[in-house]
Amino acid sequence: MSAITETTRIRREREFPISWGDAGPYLALLALLVVGYLINPDFLSTNNLSNVITRSAFVAIIAVGATFVISSGGLDLSVGSMMAFVTGLMIMVMNALAPTYGIWAIPAGMVFAIFAGLACGLLNGLIVTVGKIEPFIATLGTMGIFRALITYMTDGGTIPIDRTLRTDYRPVYFGSFLGVPIPILISLAVALLGAFILYKTKYGRKCAATGANEEVARYSGISIVKTRTLAYMFQGACVAIAAICYVPRLGAATPTTGLLWELQVITAVVIGGTALRGGKGRVWGTIAGAVILELIANLMVLSDMVSEYLVAAVQGSIIIIAMLIQRFSK
Repeated sequence: MSAITETTRIRREREFPISWGDAGPYLALLALLVVGYLINPDFLSTNNLSNVITRSAFVAIIAVGATFVISSGGLDLSVGSMMAFVTGLMIMVMNALAPTYGIWAIPAGMVFAIFAGLACGLLNGLIVTVGKIEPFIATLGTMGIFRALITYMTDGGTIPIDRTLRTDYRPVYFGSFLGVPIPILISLAVALLGAFILYKTKYGRKCAATGANEEVARYSGISIVKTRTLAYMFQGACVAIAAICYVPRLGAATPTTGLLWELQVITAVVIGGTALRGGKGRVWGTIAGAVILELIANLMVLSDMVSEYLVAAVQGSIIIIAMLIQRFSK
């Protein structure tokens, strides 16, 4: 593919970010809502939908970052373990500061979590770009490292948040603004920022060009190392934001925190329309994909048609089917 052809394709995608083909995730979401209502009318109740979308916020936030990584030609299998590791670090920092600084330990812990996430993302990015290790192998390695570290930090148990902080931190997950749960608002803010960067900035063009054709991007003067490393750092920041929202839900970090979330994140990104081979990212499709996954899990519980223990199997099947559709549609 020539540089001119590739540039024209990217320009068209940026001018018309949604095509009929990209409407697939939204049509699937609509169909799922209809099917869910036919199976159980309570499926579309306000409380149920609010709870489902709130639970999907964690995966949605992380998946926005994964959209950048995957569209730039990378992959990150460590997000679930990174989530657990960052969560544990944040709770430890807040607990250490609580006796002296009281409620101010909460924002301090949040800031620390963001920097910890950026550092983890930077580590992944440098291993992939500077170390020139395949993203699958590199992040498979860091996945094991992060999971081992949180297990070591908890001594195989849990790290609970200080009791004096629980009441003040609780609204971050259980609170709402104008009737909308806080996690949903945060996920929408992250999606808006991600969409702006990917569709409206030079970095977004560089990200898509790098994933579409690395050689063409390099000859066009794009720094592959910088572009992909920044994508991994944005992924780390998204993991940290998800951790900040997640802590009030259970009030602790454990070795199983974020277990198999990498499967959910990648599935949400792929069924949202982002090409796993790189070159095309769909932020809003990713959000729809995250909601679809949670709706399917919720429907399995409400219908009793399939055991809830098979949710991971269903998600694995979905990503395989989505990849087959991408391959044959191409």
